[in-house]
Amino acid sequence: MENKRVAVLGGGSWATAIVKMLTENLEQVNWWMRDEDCIEHIKKFHHNPRYIQAIQFNPNKLNMSSDLQKVVDQSDIIIVAVPSAFLAKAFDGVEIEGIENKIIISAVKGVVPEYNQIPAEYFHLNFKVPYKKIGMIAGPCHAEEVAMERLSYLTIACQDEAIAQFVADSLSCRYINTSTSDDLFGTELSAILKNVYAVASGICNGLGYGDNFQAVLIAAALRETKDFIDAIHSIHRDVKSSAYLGDLLVTCYSQFSRNRNFGSMVGRGYSVKSAQIEMNMVAEGYYAAKGIYEINKKYKVNLPIVDAVYHILYEKISPMMEMRILTGKLS
Repeated sequence: MENKRVAVLGGGSWATAIVKMLTENLEQVNWWMRDEDCIEHIKKFHHNPRYIQAIQFNPNKLNMSSDLQKVVDQSDIIIVAVPSAFLAKAFDGVEIEGIENKIIISAVKGVVPEYNQIPAEYFHLNFKVPYKKIGMIAGPCHAEEVAMERLSYLTIACQDEAIAQFVADSLSCRYINTSTSDDLFGTELSAILKNVYAVASGICNGLGYGDNFQAVLIAAALRETKDFIDAIHSIHRDVKSSAYLGDLLVTCYSQFSRNRNFGSMVGRGYSVKSAQIEMNMVAEGYYAAKGIYEINKKYKVNLPIVDAVYHILYEKISPMMEMRILTGKLS
């Protein structure tokens, strides 16, 4: 796995943070984003003009392009950090030669809404990438804390241990600790579910529920997570580890959590549309709630928190009424 060329796809905050981590270790990082103006700005001023402007880059370490095929051709490992809502738009209708021969690492933490697929499925079914060459980056890790170089933890999940270790080593630095896992599907599903639960946590916060109820809510969310991922891919896993429980906790509690902030606005009376407009950022939990709800029609796992969030966001049920019903289902 030595001397592998690494690319990052995406121009948002998470992509920006990942590029920062990689440039701590690698001499060259390929970076694809759509916006030519952003590319030129980063080349000239050494920071992303739209996201986490505090991160300063060494331009000598960046090979930036808006040509997706060119970036794919120049890379062996492709880290995809495009929000799930825009993933299909970025790839569908684009002829990308050779991507099936690349290693794909997903930093996407949501369901691809057009297909109701998790990212690993999307890349496997649409681009014929073998599952053994697909990996996933899990937290707990907020991009904003990466920018501040606060100690953070990442888990790299892949069925191929050598791939997982190479990516982990490439991201590891003095403020990033990394570990590896072979639980690709469980880690990815858990990362998607925690965004839904963070929306629920935010809604409860907006409605005035206190810390005591939040603790019960998150304990129940962990049980739902275990039941759901076990139903889809039953292997031995410890959901109390950082890639599952840790990521769930930070997403539900952190001031940097977009999903919690989005849910809090909905709980305070914002419509879904107005909350999205005011945030001006993607809350993955909005799309994930519908995706998980639809996927669960096949598996029929008892997911009362996911159901409650779906009812509020997509069926316009009163948050106060829906959460009051939910309180009677938790223990």
